[in-house]
Amino acid sequence: MKQNRIDASSLELTEKVVSIKRVTKVVKGGRNFRFTALVVVGDGNGHVGAGLGKAAEIPEAIRKGKEDATKKLISVAMDDNGSITHDLYGKFGSATVLLKKAPDGTGVIAGGPARAVIEMAGIKNIRTKSLGSNNKQNVVLATINGLSQLKTPEAVAKLRGKSVEEILG
Repeated sequence: MKQNRIDASSLELTEKVVSIKRVTKVVKGGRNFRFTALVVVGDGNGHVGAGLGKAAEIPEAIRKGKEDATKKLISVAMDDNGSITHDLYGKFGSATVLLKKAPDGTGVIAGGPARAVIEMAGIKNIRTKSLGSNNKQNVVLATINGLSQLKTPEAVAKLRGKSVEEILG
């Protein structure tokens, strides 16, 4: 699936570490310990990305994760009250995330991994429900998948060759 990637050089990105795991490789001489860091970056203004970094030390893993996330930035279509433009499901692996449009004043109703992505994207009003797997990495990627599928009413109207008023009813 092709996603709409963004140039990160002009954006001021903040990062949030979603999870740090210690992974072990058993070799002839004993065990090798490494760390994987799942990092979400965003500018709080409709751009968000997630990345995975692996290294022998935690700070290096986080740095690599941030670098990976900035390469995978997507833009998110939002409406006037800081919510998404329509309801949809995001899927990745066996994780599914339901993203529902919410009126002004609702706030962010989301679980841990999905909340990190939504806050970094700058969405102010949304309701989400994580379905299926609760693996943090898959939930984060499912949320990003859902947000990348969002379309504005103008884009839908252009695709269908109609006016925005006809689409919105």
